[in-house]
Amino acid sequence: IGRTHAGTCVVLLVQDLQIRIVDAITGELLRELTLDPNRDYQPTGAPKGPTRK
Repeated sequence: IGRTHAGTCVVLLVQDLQIRIVDAITGELLRELTLDPNRDYQPTGAPKGPTRK
């Protein structure tokens, strides 16, 4: 879930391909995604950065 949450204790809530990552202390939803079994790597969902010239 990234450098922003390094060292954070989390709870994974998994139901079939639906995954929620929740902060174990505050209960804040950190990420929600649907697992794509056709990919080895799951995209972050964040917008891509600017294109280089």
